[in-house]
Amino acid sequence: MCFSCNSSSPHNPINCIIPPHMLRVMAMRGDASTAKMARSMLKQNEKVREERADQSSGGMVPADGPPGSFVSAAVMRGGAEQHIIDRQIYDGERKASLPGTLIRAEGDPATGDEEVDAAYDGAGDVFDLYSSQYSRNSLDGEGLPLVATVHHRRNYNNAFWNGSQMAYGDGDGEIFRTFTELSVIGHEMSHGVVQYSGGLLYQGQSGALNESYSDVFGSLTVQKKLGQSVSEASWLVGEGILGPNINGTALRSMRAPGTAYSDSLLGQDPQPYHMDLFVNTTDDNGGVHINSGIPNHAFYLYCQYMGGNAWEGPGRIWYLALQRINNPMATFNDWAQQTMEAAVELNGNGSMEMVMLRRAWKLVGIAV
Repeated sequence: MCFSCNSSSPHNPINCIIPPHMLRVMAMRGDASTAKMARSMLKQNEKVREERADQSSGGMVPADGPPGSFVSAAVMRGGAEQHIIDRQIYDGERKASLPGTLIRAEGDPATGDEEVDAAYDGAGDVFDLYSSQYSRNSLDGEGLPLVATVHHRRNYNNAFWNGSQMAYGDGDGEIFRTFTELSVIGHEMSHGVVQYSGGLLYQGQSGALNESYSDVFGSLTVQKKLGQSVSEASWLVGEGILGPNINGTALRSMRAPGTAYSDSLLGQDPQPYHMDLFVNTTDDNGGVHINSGIPNHAFYLYCQYMGGNAWEGPGRIWYLALQRINNPMATFNDWAQQTMEAAVELNGNGSMEMVMLRRAWKLVGIAV
C-alpha cells in the first residue's frame, strides 16, 4: 500500500516515527550515503500518497457503560463482552511490499527473532493498556486484528502506521538501532486509535494534537508495562533507538521538549514547550512533530501535579477527550477545553483534577 512518511495530504497521512524535519537535516548534513537515504525517504510518499484512501472511521468508540465510565476488561466476564487479542506478525524479508510472510500468529510461541517477538509483545502491551484501562477493544474498538510487519525494507530507518497495519524497519545500526522499542510501538498504534475515534486532521495544530496523543499513549504503554509512577518514568519517546554515536537520548522528551537530542547529523531537537515558542512552518504538515511538544509538556506537568500512575486519572481524561472532541480540525485551545470537560465529567466540577489541569495548561501558555 504505502511505505513512506512525508505526506502533503493531511487526510491520508502515513504516520511515521521519524519526522520529515529530521530527514531534511540528515539530507543536508550527512555524507553521500546518508543524504541519499534521507532524500529517498522524503520522496517515497510523493509517489504513493494518492494511492491511500481516507481510512478514518469518522465515528467515535464509546466507553462501555454510561458516559465517562471505564469498565476494566478484567470484569468483562459472564454476560459481558470479553476483549480477545489477535496479533499477526509478518516478516517483510527486507522488501517494500506489505505485509510479507506470517511468522507469528496469536498464541504462537516466541520465535527467537528479536524484532518479531518485540513487535508481538509490544502489540499485546498496547492492547492491554486500552482494554484494561479504557475498555477499548483493540484500535478500532471492535477487535481489529493487530497486524505488523518487521524487517521492512533494507536498513530502513523508520516505523509507521499506514492506516491498517504497523511496519518496522531494522534501522541501519549507525543512526538508528531499532524501531520495535515499546514507546514507538505504542505511539504508532495509537495513531490507529485516533483514526478510528473520528480522527484529527494531520495538519497544523490538529496534526500536532494527533502526534501528541500518540506520544502520550506511547509513553503510557511503557509506564504501565514497567509499573512506573509519574516520578519514575523517563517521559521519553523513542528512548534507546538512536545509534551508538548519536548525541541524544530519544526522539522526543515530554519532560523537557527540545532536549531529546543535539547532534551534528540530526541537528537540535526543535520542540517547544510553551506557546510563546510555537513554530510557524510549512514543513512537516505545519510542524506536527514539532509543536506537539506543547501539549506533550502540558500532559507531563499535569501528571506531576497529580502523582501516582499516569495511565489512570490523566490517561482516562486524555482518552475520553479524544472520544468527545468530534472536531477533526481542533486547535490546542479546543483540545485543552475538551480535556477540562473530561476532567469534570470524570471527577466533578471544582475537583482537584480539574484545578490542576487548568494550571498545567496555563503553564504552557494556554488559558482554559
